[in-house]
Amino acid sequence: MRKFVRPIGLMSLAGGLAVAATMALMPAASAAATVPVNLDCQGRPPIGAPQQLPLNATIQAEAPETVAAGGTFEIVIAPDPMQVPSDAAGNKVNNLRDLLMRVPVPAGATLQSATLTGGSGLGNGEPTATPVGDLVSVLVPGPMKGGSTIQLPALHLTLTATGEAGSTITSKLSGTSYDDPSLGFTANVKAIFFDVDVPTSCFANPSPTFTTTTITA
Repeated sequence: MRKFVRPIGLMSLAGGLAVAATMALMPAASAAATVPVNLDCQGRPPIGAPQQLPLNATIQAEAPETVAAGGTFEIVIAPDPMQVPSDAAGNKVNNLRDLLMRVPVPAGATLQSATLTGGSGLGNGEPTATPVGDLVSVLVPGPMKGGSTIQLPALHLTLTATGEAGSTITSKLSGTSYDDPSLGFTANVKAIFFDVDVPTSCFANPSPTFTTTTITA
């Protein structure tokens, strides 16, 4: 994920960096179903034009099929192990850092807590889950070494069902554009004479539903 000296090299670098987003994504669906996620990513090297690249991933999440109105329940979004790319467009990837995933608080529910469990190979920084308005932002500071196998932590959302009986509560990723991403990170790539940071942002297009929980009377 890194190289530059020529704009063309940087453009290919951006494309290669976007590939890293595949590994970066996340979790699962209702009763442990597998959900395909199509990511639209953009790498923005310091020199040269940004480059877009479609990426495919799968997510797994878990939630109860039903919950009583006013009841408390949990949604779990847990990533599988993945590998950080060791190179991009022929450039050595030193590491990925500041990986940020955003998940909206589902409509029809009130967030009680957001916590993380597990995770490995994530560097020295401590992952955090922080509610920000109607979103929960999961930040993995890293750095995560290029070529290493990592496991992102599982996100646990404890919620109270506040919608009407008969309505549904669904979970998914946030984000609708490069400027409003579902997932973002910075790739540090080895250039010929120096290292370069390449910011990359991705959004799910289309954004699939992970879990569906029906509110009962």
